[in-house]
Amino acid sequence: MIRVASVPASHVYVRHLTDPDGGDAVVRLPDPVPADRRKVPGGWWPPLMLDPIWIRAHHREFDVFHIHFGFDAIEPATMKDIVHELSARRIPLVYTLHDLRNPHHLDPEPHWKVLDVLVPAADQVITLTPGAAAVIHRNWNRHALILPHPHVVERPLIEQDRPALGEFVVGVHVKSLRASMDPFPVLDALVPVLSGLPGARLQIDVHDEIFDPENYWYAPEAGARLRRYGESDVVDLRVHPYFTDDALWDYLSHLSVSVLPYRFGTHSGWLEACHDLGTAVVAPSCGFYGEQQVVEVFSFDETRFDADSLVRCVRRLYSAESGRASWPERAAERRRLARAHRNLYERALS
Repeated sequence: MIRVASVPASHVYVRHLTDPDGGDAVVRLPDPVPADRRKVPGGWWPPLMLDPIWIRAHHREFDVFHIHFGFDAIEPATMKDIVHELSARRIPLVYTLHDLRNPHHLDPEPHWKVLDVLVPAADQVITLTPGAAAVIHRNWNRHALILPHPHVVERPLIEQDRPALGEFVVGVHVKSLRASMDPFPVLDALVPVLSGLPGARLQIDVHDEIFDPENYWYAPEAGARLRRYGESDVVDLRVHPYFTDDALWDYLSHLSVSVLPYRFGTHSGWLEACHDLGTAVVAPSCGFYGEQQVVEVFSFDETRFDADSLVRCVRRLYSAESGRASWPERAAERRRLARAHRNLYERALS
């Protein structure tokens, strides 16, 4: 049995690295709960394991330390202390690089400085796509093991038939307008093309907190601009709180296409959920979304936007059926991922 301190353990990505039949002989420690019980719905924020003091106090409880997410607010000096604590106790460090660019940071430099500590120090590095692995090798001369993203949605919904929509629904969820999002060029291009397609509709979703003056995410100008899109006959604007997981899967299942309005990023769990549910995805050319699954890719990053490429993607999907994951495929993938992680932990321990 290998005991792993995963940061975090309760994130869906990490939970779905286990063998669905339970045969990988890997035990992941539960996420410690803060004393004030403050945490995100998944239960892993703030990540208490990412603390040299926590490691010093609990190092006898785990064999491997595996970082995935949660170091948005960690300074490089703190990460160096974490690495030192693990090294002093001869505990292997594994790092899965999900984000080369933090989607919540306008400035890429703080995230990159932490990667400059974490990537060279890790005993084993994992990433999700060949493109990300190439960047890792180019910048840090590390050879990352490439392992795909597991399913996000649970088995019953993957096996469930999609609802009959009766129309072509293109969705853009702008969430709370995090740093990586720039929906307005995308929406400006989508409204006219969908106006010309019979039975087509553009559904725009946004979190209600951008309209709350007391909220950190308050964005009155962006909110007013989004409301103006709702005046179009082809647009359905929906303002609501954060979706629960069940509500999110229902939302995605009732879209024909989900368009990702990101100027920068690397990989996407949202994209994987769409694949599980049979919802087509139009992804930007930034990052490596096009290497994760079969998606339509349009030209969009921090320096350019090609509206025509987005229009072509939507038109192709209007007259085509999207692919969908099957549970046997996803279950077999999970078994492979579980074996790969087990083998990787054994190598790190040796």
